[in-house]
Amino acid sequence: MRKALWHILPLILIAYLCAYTDRVNVSFAAVQMNVDLSFSATVYGLGGGLFFLGYALFEIPSNMMSVRYGSRKWLARIMITWGLLSAGMIFIRTPAEFYVMRFLLGVAEAGFYPGVIYYFASWFPVSHRGRAVSRFYVAAPLASLLMGGISGSLLGLNGLANMRGWQWLFLAQGLPSVFVGLIILRFLPDKPASVTWLTTEEKAWIDGELAREAALIGEPPAHNVLASLANPKVLLLSATGFLHIGVMTTVILSAPLMLMALTGFDTQHVGYVVGAGGVLGAVMMLVAGNYADWRGDRFLNGFWLSIVMSGALLALAIAPSRMIVIGAYLTFAATCFTISMLVSSGWAEVLHVRELAIGSAAINSLCNLGGFAMPFAWGVARDVTGGFAAGLSALTILALASAALTMRVRAGVRGRRPAAAIAVVLASAT
Repeated sequence: MRKALWHILPLILIAYLCAYTDRVNVSFAAVQMNVDLSFSATVYGLGGGLFFLGYALFEIPSNMMSVRYGSRKWLARIMITWGLLSAGMIFIRTPAEFYVMRFLLGVAEAGFYPGVIYYFASWFPVSHRGRAVSRFYVAAPLASLLMGGISGSLLGLNGLANMRGWQWLFLAQGLPSVFVGLIILRFLPDKPASVTWLTTEEKAWIDGELAREAALIGEPPAHNVLASLANPKVLLLSATGFLHIGVMTTVILSAPLMLMALTGFDTQHVGYVVGAGGVLGAVMMLVAGNYADWRGDRFLNGFWLSIVMSGALLALAIAPSRMIVIGAYLTFAATCFTISMLVSSGWAEVLHVRELAIGSAAINSLCNLGGFAMPFAWGVARDVTGGFAAGLSALTILALASAALTMRVRAGVRGRRPAAAIAVVLASAT
């Protein structure tokens, strides 16, 4: 599998680095933008969350297009579109324009992450999928490192060419996505059978492993949109992700503003803290991806990391000192992305490959509704209370609920494996 890892993952990693940067760079832009445009916390929270509403509503149609036109073409289309829209954020002036652009950005990016999960399912067996997913999903914390390192400098371009610093930030971090999309269109391989750098034996081994794993899960009774939305396994994974994605997104979108308020740091020093969190998150993700493949229990690992993240959120809510705030944020940053990686890389252990394309899109759609609802509620709570403690306390409880649901998913997977393995052995004997 090393050949596949080296030919595929660098392209996907760079693409997701661009995607995640364009998704949350508004968190740094808000430091200037909210003041310039007189946006309240409620306006910012609603606009920040509307990305995820657009993302959720168009996730399933987008992934269906990915199946129809092929992952390479559709992922390239997604990147080019969202890059242009992200750069177009420089033109917003009113709350309504902010809402529309954030919603359209979500529509443009819809289907990227589940599209990659579906694409990986045609390349990597479960025994290698944790490493594959972790090595592209590591782009999310690396995006924090990138934004933390350069966003302060971009905001410092205030007045250059009669543009504000937040406009330079959107422009400089949006246009590279268009270029990377063109590279994806040219160089990303479609399926193992279409490449020349795998031998016939290697292609046969991949096909055999994927077929064996599909047999363990069992053929789904139906795999259309309505069946996916009514599938108890899809709904359980969606509820788990709704809580976690909502918690994670809310904190990330408010991290610079929150850290500035709780520590007294300026934008540049907050950028260093966010960047350090990105480094820790990347290291944790790579370690956890390897460990999950080795131990074969990614849901249990996700549970324990969710407990740790809940403790970090509680520490931020209490915020007794600057050092504890920094330590708590770094702990949050080290765990939040890894939890998402572990759980989403396990979708293919729960869903049959025939239901994975629509099922993963349905899961991601419902998950990202949490990314819409919670930032808006957070903004309202901050406007009402004037601080962050109430919102962080609520997020702590929701993170614990997500941990409990993760264990419920684990119980279902582990309970099914022995019976499925016996059925496969009996079928092969006959």
